[in-house]
Amino acid sequence: MFLIRFINFDDCQLTKGSLCVILSSTKFTIMIRSLLLAGLFMISGKMYSQDLKKVAYKDGAQKLNGLVTSNAGKKLPGVLILPAWKGIDDEAKMAAAELEKEGYIAFIADIYGEGNIPTDNASAAKTAGYYKQNYEAYQKRIMLALEELKKSGANPEKIAVIGYCFGGSGALEAARGNLPVVGAISIHGGIGKDKTRKNGPITAKILVEHPAEDESVSAEDYAQLVQELRDGKADWQIITYANSKHTFTNPASADYNPVMAKRAWEHTLMFLKEILK
Repeated sequence: MFLIRFINFDDCQLTKGSLCVILSSTKFTIMIRSLLLAGLFMISGKMYSQDLKKVAYKDGAQKLNGLVTSNAGKKLPGVLILPAWKGIDDEAKMAAAELEKEGYIAFIADIYGEGNIPTDNASAAKTAGYYKQNYEAYQKRIMLALEELKKSGANPEKIAVIGYCFGGSGALEAARGNLPVVGAISIHGGIGKDKTRKNGPITAKILVEHPAEDESVSAEDYAQLVQELRDGKADWQIITYANSKHTFTNPASADYNPVMAKRAWEHTLMFLKEILK
C-alpha cells in the first residue's frame, strides 16, 4: 500500500513505497491533491481485485457475480460487504482486502445482478430506489450472498454484514429482517424506512457510522432509527463524525475526510473484533 505524505516543498523526500504531495494554499493544488488521492485509490482497488475470486450464483434466472477473498475455504469468521449504489466498487474491494488481513473471509455481494449494473447517478438512483422500496427483495439478495459466504468457509455462527451508502441501508435491512448475522454496520448509509412498516425485534448488534453533514439523512430519519432500535431492544451504537459529508470514507469522493475515515475504520474493526472473535 502507498504511504501518502502531505508536506512542504523543502521537506519532500521520497522513500520506497511513498508519495510526497506538496502543499500550497491554492485551489489548484487542492484539486491536484484530490486527483492524486483518487488515482492512487483506483490503482489500489485494481491491485486488491487481483486477490479476489469471482463467485457466480443466482436468484432464480438472474445471474449474480460476487467476489470473495483468497482465504476462502478456511474456517474463519465472515463479513459480508454490501456495496454502494453503483454496485461493486473499489471501496468495497479495498475493504475486503483489509478484512482478509484481519483474519476474516470477506464476500462482496452483487445486489443488482449481471446486466443491471448502473452506469451513472440517474440509473443508480433508480435501481437502488427499487430495492429500498421493495425491501424484501433486497433482503433476499442479501440472504443469497450470506449463503455464498457460508459456502466459502465462513463460520455460520460468526458472520457480520457491513455496507456503504445504499449498502449501509442493506446492512440495516439485514438486521430488520433478522437475517443470520450477529452484527450489522451501516457506513454513511440511508437509515430511514417506510413509516408504514412496524418496528420489530432486532437481534443483531448494530453500529451506525454517520457523517454529521450528510444532507441525505433527515433529522426525522435519524430520530426514527433511534426509536426503532429502542423498540427492537437492540444492542446499538451510533457514532457521528464531525465535518463529514455523505461519502466521507471513500478516497475517490470529493467528500473524503481522511481523519474521520481512519477513525471510522478503526471503529469498524473494534466492533467486528468484539462480536466475531
